[in-house]
Amino acid sequence: MSASARIPTSATARGLGEFVDASPSPFHVCATVARELESAGYTRLFEDQDWAGVDLTAPSARHYVIRGGSIIAWETGQTGAFRIVGGHTDSPNLRLKQHPDRSSAGVAMIALEPYGGAWLNSWLDRDLGLSGRLAYRSGNSVAHTLVHVTEPIVRVPQLAIHLSEDRKGVSLDPQRHVNAVWGLGDEVPDILGWVSEYAGIDPDALLGWELMTHDVAPSAIIGADDNLLSAPRLDNQGTCYSGLRAMLDAGSSASTKMLVLFDHEEVGSGSERGAASDFLGSICERIVLARGGSRADFLRTMAASVCLSGDMAHATHPNYPERHEPGHRISIGGGPVLKVNQNLRYASDAVGEAIFALACDAAGVPMQRYVHRADLPCGSTIGPITASRTGLTTIDVGAPQLAMHSARELMGADDVPMYSAALQAFLTQD
Repeated sequence: MSASARIPTSATARGLGEFVDASPSPFHVCATVARELESAGYTRLFEDQDWAGVDLTAPSARHYVIRGGSIIAWETGQTGAFRIVGGHTDSPNLRLKQHPDRSSAGVAMIALEPYGGAWLNSWLDRDLGLSGRLAYRSGNSVAHTLVHVTEPIVRVPQLAIHLSEDRKGVSLDPQRHVNAVWGLGDEVPDILGWVSEYAGIDPDALLGWELMTHDVAPSAIIGADDNLLSAPRLDNQGTCYSGLRAMLDAGSSASTKMLVLFDHEEVGSGSERGAASDFLGSICERIVLARGGSRADFLRTMAASVCLSGDMAHATHPNYPERHEPGHRISIGGGPVLKVNQNLRYASDAVGEAIFALACDAAGVPMQRYVHRADLPCGSTIGPITASRTGLTTIDVGAPQLAMHSARELMGADDVPMYSAALQAFLTQD
């Protein structure tokens, strides 16, 4: 636990590293979170299930629902209002195309497509595994399973400096330059058949797939004083892990505590399981109705509820300080970050700012305030989408990091427990 935090927290940098290593895809994030929830007494519900016989009214009733690569978990409080920590399960990477097998210059290749603003140069010359979800024929129905190839099997090679025009590198074409080397010769198996067999599925039964690459190097605590975490997918598994620990560490509260982790944030959230979908609203409404409430009760409940949109934040880069807004230095190890944008790329307003400031104060951690340079395009989060979709008061926050959207990212070890402590304080505010 951070020395400055007053709220006890089980979140650690090493724990985050283990979470990330176990969760190479959004589907694995949901599976990892679900295992932790079930160990804490949460029960899984299904959206096509009749919840009439499920006790959602008793205080401390704990449940969760998974929709693809998204998950919602909640613990019922004494009152109707929701306290929601939101985040996203997906991260930028390189994903398999529908016809992935190809060859070039006598080399067996895998055709890959960038997903979600991946910083392409960071994916070159890394040993990569594959992970994701496979759908296959099981009798007359469709079944699906997760696959996680932990060993390195493909690699995207960099062009030798001697072959570049000015020895200063090349501009990467996402269509031509990020395909991966898979093997040599005429006996190389097709990648989908190989992955099917790896997952224990008959290749002829494979019907669909969502497969993506990941860096197989494990997360590591680094730095002179072990004060940095080097890991893939910190954006945004840093929030998934910290939010999960906050949910599990938090005591009882009047409000219903909720953890909402959406897929597809990195590509705009416009899917059946993204922040722009009905997932959050429908689950909240079903909870209210199961308590015996009406549609009017649901609308009143949402008006009284608050969502904390958690996503990682840009720490001031020591090599590029001029790329940051003057007077708004964000320090690694400096505590959670409130994110504000006047053009609503972040959802925070004055009321939300005050709510998070109080949470950080209750947690005993410092709060930093981030503003993006006005002459650079600002990224966004699930915050504005969630706010406009549900009408919830929404605050955008995060933990500081470097190398966002790279295949491997960097954050402060102490920021993990401080971030989780602030989220925990928010969940228990009444």
